Amino acid sequence: MKLLNLLRIAWRAIQRNKTRTFLTMLGIIIGVAAVIAMLAVGEGSRQSIQSQISAMGSNMIIIRPSSNVVGGARLDNTSVQSLVEPDVAALQKAHYLNGVSPSITARGQAITGNNNWTTNLQGVSIEYLSIRNWSVQDGVPFNNQDVKAAAKVGLFGQTVIANLFPNGENPVGRTIRFRNIPFKIIGVLSKKGENAFGQDQDDVILTPITTVQKRLVSTIYYQTIFASAINQNVTQQASDEIETILRASHRIPKGIDDDFSVRTQAELISTFSSTSKILTVLLAVIAGISLVVGGIGIMNIMYVSVTERTKEIGLRMSIGARGVDILMQFLIEAVLISITGGLIGVVIGVSATKLVTVFLHWPTLITQSSVILSFLVCFITGVFFGYYPALK
Repeated sequence: MKLLNLLRIAWRAIQRNKTRTFLTMLGIIIGVAAVIAMLAVGEGSRQSIQSQISAMGSNMIIIRPSSNVVGGARLDNTSVQSLVEPDVAALQKAHYLNGVSPSITARGQAITGNNNWTTNLQGVSIEYLSIRNWSVQDGVPFNNQDVKAAAKVGLFGQTVIANLFPNGENPVGRTIRFRNIPFKIIGVLSKKGENAFGQDQDDVILTPITTVQKRLVSTIYYQTIFASAINQNVTQQASDEIETILRASHRIPKGIDDDFSVRTQAELISTFSSTSKILTVLLAVIAGISLVVGGIGIMNIMYVSVTERTKEIGLRMSIGARGVDILMQFLIEAVLISITGGLIGVVIGVSATKLVTVFLHWPTLITQSSVILSFLVCFITGVFFGYYPALK
């Protein structure tokens, strides 16, 4: 029997029981829609995390003090002070780095007139903006002369400006107080938004590193050193070079743990991506259970269909139909039900993904592979769960 005739017969058989066929498809429809939507949410989250981390500075390397073993006892990270100005000077000579900025943060209340806002005042060097890929939206950045003079000037983030100047007046040139110390606003930073950890990057005031050291915290130690690799391809080499330079600068003998830690953006992206992939696979597996349930439904209906149509089968065989023709007829019915349900499921899955983006504002990304995978699973489901009833 020709394949076209088998398709025509199978389609007519499906049309004779529209309600039962739809209920059979329902498991496949829900399964495919769930798989596409779950994979889209997982992939969208992964891409969003990667873009947020990259926005912090794709080549950025973060160096912080870390615990070391002293006299057999390991110190707490918060009590360790190991990064100083000679470390920065040594790192500025590194081959794979094109920017180094120390950092110290002080928290306090910024006040102007009747408005106040509790925020972070972060002391940095002039290289910090290029390391973070951050620009000044209005005004000018501070310069080396401001750093040498420990000038009381600052670059203000959008969140701080919005709370100190809620009426929209131009803040550049105005003076505010931070811990009763006057600071002149010389520039407004462009908007950064939240980082991958949910922290508002715009809730900050940037000022020369020397200003914080001399006027606020009175310390020679740095809380953090930010560095930037020449490009993403040499980030690991830059990280290794930093470790070598700082171990030499701190005179750490071989076999002794570092009193600092070096973290690259690539490491952060890798960590978050691996976690996101695990969650995506978990969501896909949960959604895939619906496909299995839908396949069992197809098998049950095909069993019923075979039983109901015993006379039809006998009649076809009496006029010359072979066993393989009967097998193909019922197998094609199962595959048609599965694929049709898959098509409807794809439409619903794509629509559901769009609704999630619009109403819940979750990042989503529908990939071609997820749609192909859904169709492939539909076809395999139809063949697998339709074969035994058809064989019977």
